[in-house]
Amino acid sequence: MAELKTAPLVLVGEGWADYGLVDSGHGRKLERYGDYRFVRPEPQAMWTPRQDDWQAHGEFVPASDEDGGGRWQFDAPVPREGWPLARGDVKFTASCTPFRHLGFFPDMAPVWDWMGEQLAGRSDASTMNLFGYTGVGTLALSDYGPVTHVDASKKSVAAARENATLSGMTDRPVRWIIDDAAKFTAREVRRGKRYDGIILDPPKFGRGPEGEVWRLEEGLPGLIADCRSLLDEQSRFLFLTVYAVRMSSLALAGLLAEHFAGLPGTIEHGDLAVREDGEGGRLLPTAIFARWSNG
Repeated sequence: MAELKTAPLVLVGEGWADYGLVDSGHGRKLERYGDYRFVRPEPQAMWTPRQDDWQAHGEFVPASDEDGGGRWQFDAPVPREGWPLARGDVKFTASCTPFRHLGFFPDMAPVWDWMGEQLAGRSDASTMNLFGYTGVGTLALSDYGPVTHVDASKKSVAAARENATLSGMTDRPVRWIIDDAAKFTAREVRRGKRYDGIILDPPKFGRGPEGEVWRLEEGLPGLIADCRSLLDEQSRFLFLTVYAVRMSSLALAGLLAEHFAGLPGTIEHGDLAVREDGEGGRLLPTAIFARWSNG
């Protein structure tokens, strides 16, 4: 029976050559993406910035409502088609998207590393990346075997395939699937498929390619149940991340504990965070997570 660890963890993302959290505070954060710096909103940065003067190429200014929206304002030239970055062998394109993101989620870096630890020594591990976005995690997983990458956005899947080309990984065994994640997972269950690991990053709200409506609180329990059906005693992990919700990571862990009761292993939960560059860098929380591991 999977053991639930109630004490929360913090998975800390450290900066690397092509990315860093330069400073944060007063509801904003300053980040470096290669040669460019950007300011974005960050409500959890409630402290005072360490630096007095933030020099940036651009800033995302949010709309007045809480449901999103906003626009980029640029003070220096930025390649609108994007620019290449890398972490290890995985290369990808960063760009200023209309949704305030820059084409990948740097706080996921410790998650990619953790998944690699779970699959160490494997070259035949079958994994699935649900809500896979631009595929940086997918390409990291492809070091260990075939990956099924699922996202409802044609644009995101196209960007993921372009990142595979940029990384020189077009020969990796990746299935690129444009589909509603919940519907695809349910079909995999009916097909009797199994996976060694699953990572999923569901949005708070979304729409599938045929207008399917996704609401996290309503859809997540059924999706987790289907993911559990795709895993067995020899599987290695499931990793769930959730952003921008009024919810505890313990609630996510409780959901996993219910569905994974029949498997061995451990269920853990906590926060993802990014550490500011430099000595004494503070931890900026970004998301909550829950994970099951076996081994």
